[in-house]
Amino acid sequence: MFNYNNLFESELRKSVEEEIDRLKDNLSNGLSVVDYPEYKHQVGKIAGLRTVLELCDEVQSKLSKK
Repeated sequence: MFNYNNLFESELRKSVEEEIDRLKDNLSNGLSVVDYPEYKHQVGKIAGLRTVLELCDEVQSKLSKK
């Protein structure tokens, strides 16, 4: 059974993964990218969101060891 914190983490992860997918789709379609600086910005957003997921994994690992 999930408590509030588990549900929050689950929904946050799902939202982050959906946003990554949306940004990747925009990049692959080329509709939202008009120049190289915008492309770099979009790629940076994806990298930042992936870092969030990695940090969530690290926190889970630390908590499970306590």
